[in-house]
Amino acid sequence: MLCWGNASFGQLGLGGIDEEIVLEPRKSDFFINKRVRDVGCGLRHTVFVLDDGTVYTCGCNDLGQLGHEKSRKKPEQVVALDAQNIVAVSCGEAHTLALNDKGQVYAWGLDSDGQLGLVGSEECIRVPRNIKSLSDIQIVQVACGYYHSLALSKASEVFCWGQNKYGQLGLGTDCKKQTSPQLLKSLLGIPFMQVAAGGAHSFVLTLSGAIFGWGRNKFGQLGLNDENDRYVPNLLKSLRSQKIVYICCGEDHTAALTKEGGVFTFGAGGYGQLGHNSTSHEINPRKVFELMGSIVTEIACGRQHTSAFVPSSGRIYSFGLGGNGQLGTGSTSNRKSPFTVKGNWYPYNGQCLPDIEARSCHVVQAGLELLGSSDPPTLASQSAGITDSEEYFCVKRIFSGGDQSFSHYSSPQNCGPPDDFRCPNPTKQIWTVNEALIQKWLSYPSGRFPVEIANEIDGTFSSSGCLNGSFLAVSNDDHYRTGTRFSGVDMNAARLLFHKLIQPDHPQISQQVNEKMGQIIQYDKFYIHEVQELIDIRNDYINWVQQQAYGMDVNHGLTELADIPVTICTYPFVFDAQAKTTLLQTDAVLQMQMAIDQAHRQNVSSLFLPVIESVNPCLILVVRRENIVGDAMEVLRKTKNIDYKKPLKVIFVGEDAVDAGGVRKEFFLLIMRELLDPKYGMFRYYEDSRLIWFSDKTFEDSDLFHLIGVICGLAIYNCTIVDLHFPLALYKKLLKKKPSLDDLKELMPDVGRSMQQLLDYPEDDIEETFCLNFTITVENFGATEVKELVLNGADTAVNKQNRQEFVDAYVDYIFNKSVASLFDAFHAGFHKVCGGKVLLLFQPNELQAMVIGNTNYDWKELEKNTEYKGEYWAEHPTIKIFWEVFHELPLEKKKQFLLFLTGSDRIPILGMKSLKLVIQSTGGGEEYLPVSHTCFNLLDLPKYTEKETLRSKLIQAIDHNEGFSLI
Repeated sequence: MLCWGNASFGQLGLGGIDEEIVLEPRKSDFFINKRVRDVGCGLRHTVFVLDDGTVYTCGCNDLGQLGHEKSRKKPEQVVALDAQNIVAVSCGEAHTLALNDKGQVYAWGLDSDGQLGLVGSEECIRVPRNIKSLSDIQIVQVACGYYHSLALSKASEVFCWGQNKYGQLGLGTDCKKQTSPQLLKSLLGIPFMQVAAGGAHSFVLTLSGAIFGWGRNKFGQLGLNDENDRYVPNLLKSLRSQKIVYICCGEDHTAALTKEGGVFTFGAGGYGQLGHNSTSHEINPRKVFELMGSIVTEIACGRQHTSAFVPSSGRIYSFGLGGNGQLGTGSTSNRKSPFTVKGNWYPYNGQCLPDIEARSCHVVQAGLELLGSSDPPTLASQSAGITDSEEYFCVKRIFSGGDQSFSHYSSPQNCGPPDDFRCPNPTKQIWTVNEALIQKWLSYPSGRFPVEIANEIDGTFSSSGCLNGSFLAVSNDDHYRTGTRFSGVDMNAARLLFHKLIQPDHPQISQQVNEKMGQIIQYDKFYIHEVQELIDIRNDYINWVQQQAYGMDVNHGLTELADIPVTICTYPFVFDAQAKTTLLQTDAVLQMQMAIDQAHRQNVSSLFLPVIESVNPCLILVVRRENIVGDAMEVLRKTKNIDYKKPLKVIFVGEDAVDAGGVRKEFFLLIMRELLDPKYGMFRYYEDSRLIWFSDKTFEDSDLFHLIGVICGLAIYNCTIVDLHFPLALYKKLLKKKPSLDDLKELMPDVGRSMQQLLDYPEDDIEETFCLNFTITVENFGATEVKELVLNGADTAVNKQNRQEFVDAYVDYIFNKSVASLFDAFHAGFHKVCGGKVLLLFQPNELQAMVIGNTNYDWKELEKNTEYKGEYWAEHPTIKIFWEVFHELPLEKKKQFLLFLTGSDRIPILGMKSLKLVIQSTGGGEEYLPVSHTCFNLLDLPKYTEKETLRSKLIQAIDHNEGFSLI
């Protein structure tokens, strides 16, 4: 190891030397016969990691930055990390992060701003501690700013903690510091190659060369063409086409390395650290002209200086502040452009030369360079006269930080290729699906994977960042052009690799993915929640229907229809539940209008042709409260299919109300309560889950199940919530999806848990432990009956090999076989009213929420959205005491109020914001009760002056919430 620069605190590790500064590279005896893996440089301390994973530190220890209490002038081992295999380190001004081979992070030193990410309030930590909050995350890179820290995970997640005074955490302006690692959510889904930190600024670099920066920008160190600090990540657009492969940061300047070996710098340039032969600051990235013509493979930034390594000459170049000897030029002068670091440098040329040849070759090469010749020396031109005392250095890797610099080297006799920052270390990269990784997975024999491989598969396929970084077109530079017009993905490679993944001889990979994920990307991740704000969804649906009717599919490349607008409905996966509900309601309105138009045409025709009977444009149900089921069945049995598409109007015999929506709501409430009553025995009630399911022991005719299906369809079709306590399995079956064990757990929790225990049982003695066969025991009017789940089920024992088949058969019996005829009748009735393409857009849980509403109550939102009429306004005394009383009511009474006012105690799928209440004043005195108009969600509220009077009258009203009359 060669060291130079500031040695005033012993940070060069040279032992008890007298000099406070070392002006040119000097050998450190400590590192003889040792291989260095990484070096981290703080402002006054240095951390070394050896190839065996041990950690040594030296320099200032005032704030515990060494992690030990031993000598400061020479490297001493950090014993607290003795059990760890450390692979990387990074230093801030006075703190250090160390990363082990398991992806765990250890921290010590100054913790004034939470930069250690540890729990506690100590000013500094003198012994390394594990950052527990990151213990479940596999970290691959760490980077330290002066008072903040960054980490990159295998799943391409960026974590940040510490000071946020200048926005260097990228979390916005809300916090001045964070004492525990925070996920930078704004960067999720992006495949990253590197994280880097400066004094108070931060960068991340993607696999395709895109750079995002944030934090302090006083000198333009973010390269964004201004000097304004950034509190969230910003894309550095000016370098987007330069194929950047590596970034490093100084206190207030930044350097970037390109794939071709060019160097760009920007930020503070007051000491010449940008290398542009000036002391100007640069707010835009600028290429270092003096290095053009040389291929640079390594760069490093100190506090206010920069180093670069050119392998073709074997030389290190430096520029910037030189007052502490950190440039290694033999003087304390600043350098405004790249200058060779003093030393006997020897370039690696692919072979190790004998001692005398190596020395002679270097001297001749140096002489030719002085003469302006670039021709390489030949053996014939090698001269004698080289003394044995001279030593030559083959650079392996350069390091800089603070005011110190280091170079790891080997002798020409034992030299190997130097590190090349343009070729990243695979162990420090995120997971990506590639040929090597898949071959590794396929090399394991059939059966379950080891835990670390299973975690690798799960992590890769559950991270959108990792998947986005997979299959890049790396055979050429296409992926550096990734953008809206070009994906940068090698689709042929993707197809071939996925073909390997799903090979029948190695099913364990796809099984592992399916077990963990179920589906790689959840359907709701595709939703664009702003779609209703951006387009008129109703108009878009009408255009789409018209295009479908005329056979025009403009979204599949018919050039002759280029003028026809593209419809978003062609891409239904972007619609969330609210948008789908709007589509369904639009579809219902269209079909209702068509049914009404047909009725009007028939009625007009009946005027001229007496043989044609006139019809009502609405579906009219006249029912008696005491015989609501019988009357409804009688009408609906005679109803033609086309009439189901008409708007529904309900008349209760003997009541004066006109149905503008409220009467219909109560009809659905009452008839569903009656049909689901245990006296019919149509459904079985499960106490543990408080849910119902079809009873296979009912004596009722299938017509009743058909009626319930029709009622549910009419409720959806007429935008009315109904109170159905069915499990999610019902909605899965309506949408032609198979119920699963999760549905059994919802309906019958005890049975579901038992089935899960059977599947999870690790031993082989399942037959002896569980004593099960392929049968199910059911109650049959007080007696028990055994049903076979498969042919000869009574003789088929459940074992480790067939237990999944048993669970599947059990679920199938409960939800399908045992109730097939009953559900078929329900299904036919439901789809008679509510069938169609739009319904199939829904996911089961979305359909459930639309049918029965939800209970996501937000009473403040209800108050905010309420409108007032007559003498009332939001600050009227009566209104103020009304809301005081309402918010003090228990939950059940609030739900009763919703039922009283709207006809349902549940909220529409569109949420509280769609539930518009109207409160108007009435002329009666305080002895009158509040009156609801459920058709319009309208409340007539007398002008009460006393809070207790209002409370008493309101509770009295909502306790008597059935029946209609004209006021």
